[in-house]
Amino acid sequence: MTADAPAPVPASAPYGTPEIPRVAVRGEARLEFDPEIARIGVTVSARGTDRRTALDDLTRRNNEVLTLIKSYGDSVEKLETGSFSINPELTRHGRGERVRAYHGRVNINAELADFTALGELTTRLADLDLTTVDGPWWALRPDSPAHGEARRQAVREAVQRAREYAGALGADLAALVELADIGAENAVPFATRAPAYALSYGGAPQAAAAAPALDLEPQRQTVYAQVNARFTMTPPVL
Repeated sequence: MTADAPAPVPASAPYGTPEIPRVAVRGEARLEFDPEIARIGVTVSARGTDRRTALDDLTRRNNEVLTLIKSYGDSVEKLETGSFSINPELTRHGRGERVRAYHGRVNINAELADFTALGELTTRLADLDLTTVDGPWWALRPDSPAHGEARRQAVREAVQRAREYAGALGADLAALVELADIGAENAVPFATRAPAYALSYGGAPQAAAAAPALDLEPQRQTVYAQVNARFTMTPPVL
């Protein structure tokens, strides 16, 4: 009576055979690049004893900020209004809902690629009445070539690692079976926030000289890439 022959190994199995062994590796890359864009957040505030006064002051200051940012032309790649609010402040004592003052706020986001203009703009914005500046937050563009370079580096690292494993067994790589992108090419959130500054002034002194432009040093961005790779190799020499 003859023993049954072993079942063939499916071609899709994540392991090989003594005749066609497989090696599975992960390739990783961690590269640094200069940032391509910087984002700043601007908050314009106003306070008045009645709603109309607060709204008028807020509208005027908002227009001043937008006009100033737009004056930098192509240096500003994106300009957006984030949110607007007007809130009553009630008196702390006494009966009834008596309004003491109204507080208004507008949040504005700007994105710049010209870092020379960035330092001057942030200083001029912070010098405006009741205006707060947050940032900058340095970043790469979503379609930056840096992401592709990191992915290519991860693939090269996977091939090198597999070749070293095969070489340790006296074998050579034969063919690529699978290359899987595990979606970790940029583990750092897009809006990477460097240690930021916040500037705000209650009002610029009259006849004051223009504030000097800030000297901002861009923060280099780290890009990660990871891939899983499977190869077949020649039979090892054991």
